[in-house]
Amino acid sequence: MKLWDLSSGHIDLQSVPPEGIFYNRMSASAHTRGHRFAPEFAQQVIQWLENNQRVVLNGSRAIDLEISKVKQYLALNKAGIKTPRTVAVLGKDNLVQAAQEFNVYPLITKHNRAGKGAGVHLFNNDQELEEYVASADFEEPVDGITLLQEYIRPIDGRIRRSEFIGQKFLYTISIDSSQGFELCPADECQLPNTAESKFKIIDPLSSQQQTDYERFLHANGLDVAAVEWVKIKSPKVCV
Repeated sequence: MKLWDLSSGHIDLQSVPPEGIFYNRMSASAHTRGHRFAPEFAQQVIQWLENNQRVVLNGSRAIDLEISKVKQYLALNKAGIKTPRTVAVLGKDNLVQAAQEFNVYPLITKHNRAGKGAGVHLFNNDQELEEYVASADFEEPVDGITLLQEYIRPIDGRIRRSEFIGQKFLYTISIDSSQGFELCPADECQLPNTAESKFKIIDPLSSQQQTDYERFLHANGLDVAAVEWVKIKSPKVCV
């Protein structure tokens, strides 16, 4: 196995890629670790591999969805999977007016390209949002697009994250979101010792959820992926 670091480098488009099976692990939050243009370069490398008939797990369609929540929600909606009402806003100056027209509270802001809950904040009214946008705490999204989204409150305060490998369900983690939205299971080892973990492996998905999610992953070429969802009113869920 050989690791390709795509935070820098070059490709000769006329060259032939090595034989092998390639696995794309590029993250939407790469820019938060100092790799601003790694996803863009990864897109080019993946296209080069696919044009040369190489097998790429989580190929061009996967990275296209990875770096755009707008595209994720549209694809989920097309598949009949429920998502919260969402407005995409370009530019900081347009946020308050867009929220007033949206007229849904409580709402959360999200970055269109992000990971680990970066850029996610909860607001209960226009004043709270206006103060945040005008403050030094405002987080500028890397692609300039902020999402305003209806806040869906989990009935038990927990977010579920279902993991899939080979487009098949593996397990679900239940995540305590009571202390904020910047949540990543990989960070658990960095948390101070607590009486109870924020992350728990729980019971399997319902058969309908599993079928819906696996069909969605297959339709979009997502070989290794996770779907985050919340329980809203039994038996309803929202991604």
